[in-house]
Amino acid sequence: MSALRISTDPQHLDVALIHQFLSTQAHWSLGIGRELVERAIAGSLCFGAYLDASGQVAFARVITDGATFAYLADVFVLPQHRGQGYSKQLLQAIMAHPQLQSLRRFMLATSDAHRLYAPFGFGAPARPELLMEIVRQNLYAPATPEQTPC
Repeated sequence: MSALRISTDPQHLDVALIHQFLSTQAHWSLGIGRELVERAIAGSLCFGAYLDASGQVAFARVITDGATFAYLADVFVLPQHRGQGYSKQLLQAIMAHPQLQSLRRFMLATSDAHRLYAPFGFGAPARPELLMEIVRQNLYAPATPEQTPC
């Protein structure tokens, strides 16, 4: 396994790669525009994971006030680099980051990676009746002809 370097320096992020993955491969953000990705990055604590021979191979961002709350979003490892333990290394770096210590609540949403997050302390909400949300499905997907107004 190659040595993975993880950085929170936004200057190192490959924004084109992040946008390409999120807009074409991530089921939660299909069709998202580059400007929205750039705004999301600017408003988040971002983690890029890099290999010397390959450049950026993974990404995650944390939306946080840096004191009491954080939300983990847009976590991915490029398909050709999966199965190497990079997602676990990325999560270890996130959970160890000084700005993310002593949070009262750290949340995320996942449809298929519960086994990745559980060892880091994530679980189902203890009191789901307290939580509410607004979900706008397929917000970024291009309109189909039948959705286009006449």
